[in-house]
Amino acid sequence: MTERKLSAEDVRRLYDQHGPALVAYACSFVTDAAAAEDVVHQVFLRLLSAEITIPDVPVAYVYRAVRNAALNARRSGLRVVEIDPQSSVFQHRSGNQESALALEKALAELPEEQREVVVMRVWSGLTLEEIAAAAGAPLNTIASRYRYALEKLREKLRPYERHEKAAMVNGK
Repeated sequence: MTERKLSAEDVRRLYDQHGPALVAYACSFVTDAAAAEDVVHQVFLRLLSAEITIPDVPVAYVYRAVRNAALNARRSGLRVVEIDPQSSVFQHRSGNQESALALEKALAELPEEQREVVVMRVWSGLTLEEIAAAAGAPLNTIASRYRYALEKLREKLRPYERHEKAAMVNGK
């Protein structure tokens, strides 16, 4: 595995492609959207400083860096606030805020290891191999975490699926 420094353009591309997903990912550790944004911005500022050499798969490195920074922020107790029950980091495609909040709550109830795999896979589109590199875990373990997480999410969100189908039938 070779290591290299990223250009400012590489960093911008990474941020443009993965920034929102990284904030959602960081939220799974710090529970405060503003703190999560701060964590992600700190990681990207360090990348721009050109002092960091990263492996061939930059997105895996960035996820690991965001995870570590978020855990450090959580340990230091920075910006610990209650989650606003009316504010979600997710937007439902139909604008259904209740569904978006239900998804956020269901994700928060997953074990941390499963939640991080889902966020990396679904919101950033990382492959299971890239997630394994970011998490520092075997591929089979990552695949199992993803499968278990999806099963749990399907179960928790089943009432909202029926609600969505009824809304579609009624033309909403």
